[in-house]
Amino acid sequence: MKSFKYILRGLLAVMLMSLAACSEYLDKQPDDQIPEEKTFASYDKVNQLVTDLYLRTKRCNAPMTWLSHFSSAGLTDEAEATNVEGNITNRYNSGDWSPTAVPQPNNDMFWKGIYNTIRRANVIITGVAKYNTPDSAIDPGDLNIRIGEAYFIRGYLHYLLVRMYGEVPYIDYVVDANQPMDFKKESVHTIVSKIAADANEAANRLPAIQTGINFARADKGACLGLIAIARWTAAAPMYNGAASYGYTGKREFESEYAYDVKRWEAARDAAKAVLDFQADGKPRYSLYTKYTNADFNDSGGKNYNGSTVYTRLWQMFYDEEAFKNEAVWFVTKDKYEGWFGDMYPPSRGGGSRQQPVQEQVDEYEYISPDGYGYPIYGSKAIADGYDDSDPYMSVRRDPRFYRDIIFHGAAFRDGGNNPSVTNTASGSDKIGASNATTTGYYHRKYLQEGWNRSGSVSISAPAVWRLPEFIYIYAEAVNEVSGPNQAIYDLVNTVRARSFMVPMPEACKTNKDLMREYIKRERRVEFYYENKRTFYSRLYLEPTTESELTKEQQWLAAGSTNNERSKNYWTQYHQPYPKCQRMINGMMPVEDPNGKIEVGDKKYRMERFCKETRVFEAPKHYYWPIMQTELQKAVNLVQNPDW
Repeated sequence: MKSFKYILRGLLAVMLMSLAACSEYLDKQPDDQIPEEKTFASYDKVNQLVTDLYLRTKRCNAPMTWLSHFSSAGLTDEAEATNVEGNITNRYNSGDWSPTAVPQPNNDMFWKGIYNTIRRANVIITGVAKYNTPDSAIDPGDLNIRIGEAYFIRGYLHYLLVRMYGEVPYIDYVVDANQPMDFKKESVHTIVSKIAADANEAANRLPAIQTGINFARADKGACLGLIAIARWTAAAPMYNGAASYGYTGKREFESEYAYDVKRWEAARDAAKAVLDFQADGKPRYSLYTKYTNADFNDSGGKNYNGSTVYTRLWQMFYDEEAFKNEAVWFVTKDKYEGWFGDMYPPSRGGGSRQQPVQEQVDEYEYISPDGYGYPIYGSKAIADGYDDSDPYMSVRRDPRFYRDIIFHGAAFRDGGNNPSVTNTASGSDKIGASNATTTGYYHRKYLQEGWNRSGSVSISAPAVWRLPEFIYIYAEAVNEVSGPNQAIYDLVNTVRARSFMVPMPEACKTNKDLMREYIKRERRVEFYYENKRTFYSRLYLEPTTESELTKEQQWLAAGSTNNERSKNYWTQYHQPYPKCQRMINGMMPVEDPNGKIEVGDKKYRMERFCKETRVFEAPKHYYWPIMQTELQKAVNLVQNPDW
């Protein structure tokens, strides 16, 4: 573990040192810029440029800190955020954003910042060719690798643009500031082809595995991952049959987005390439499976979780082995020790700045007596003993639930020798208390429960892409192309088994709709708080899908107040809340002598409530707006629909 930390610290140090070394030329400072020919006459300077490119690329998409120190989870039905850090997520959720004001102090992850970083990649690729940069004298062949990394980053950055803006210009040349800014958007399918071309060019130059000081740089597998992610994006409803999902926006290339099964075939083949990829004669990627179902100790060697959180499920975000074998692409040092204080409950000295919501909690399945996993909102749940007044322990939930969520009655560290039971009914952790939860839940994923704020902690999690991402893409694509089969059933179950979760029911092998439902739920549970939900809910056009709109109408008709609707909707329909991104719900403890949850000397039952309603205007909010200042620079650019 120590060697892993030193590698990451070394890489970060090189990145930071390179800022001063290469910014003079790339920032085009007129008084003291380093001439191009001098910069590109040296392999060492080019190496510094590429290292700096990684640091800038990280700022374009650091998963845990995408929104000013926090994940994008608070923008969706994953989490609720407090009003700290400029009230950023709540401004989005209230519709307080426009082409002249987008909430976020870190502009690197928006249009201008990403294109600035793309420009740096283009400068490197063009400059090396123009000035015939010499190879490394110490490690011949390294120059070719650095060029490959620049190609990968250029393709990856364009994927980030598609994820936020949809149709964008693909800039694969150095823009001359003296020429007209005549950029034009391109079809997403055209962009995906160009991303794949850049990724293939990169793969031809990169090693199967980057090691030593180069660990965490892009390799061939990351290139295959980029192609698979891009192909899956092109196959998903947003760009493949959008009209049938209720999308009404008028994009420039709307006519190209009719359904075509070949896009799913391309996604299938690209994902399979990741799964089959080998290095040194063995599979390059594998799921992290260290520790057994008897291990519950945290990083301090203590079981502060009442034997509910498996060591494996915590360590997979810290162990060097997990990053080496399961992470397809990740950034280093995404967050430091202050994040723990931000996320801990107040009773443990924290500020609970982002809190899970009921919509996310409901997605964690339960383990049935028949040996399979089912949703708690399915018809089978109540018959198997699920009780919504005792939702956490009346049935055994997916182990990832206990790893991800702190709930009323949950055993959670107190810094002493014994676990402390969380109480959201009274005390400092009470719903609505100062710095406390407003949803009835606290975030647990990634938290080091053995850490007492007495030393430095750094987190390189979550990875941008982990192996399960491509397992789900492959299984989903096979299901969409030819229906379910034993192979994809077994494959998805490997991810579940890694988390000590039981298999999907046998019916998934023959029921296409059921398999689709399970894959989507798996994606949501496995990637909770990993900067996915914001974009994937849009990619699947959930806010305008007929089934979700029907649920929304049912919710609105279930009572005269939002709290009544939250409770009555569940009682009447026993189905998940609408995925329209226009509300979030919570769960509160109510003192009840017949309650089944005991905390202290009192008994409680849980009761659903509506935390808030939100603004999500479709098709407007499916994309971020292009800032007005950028439209003024490039007159051929067209604003995104309804902005």
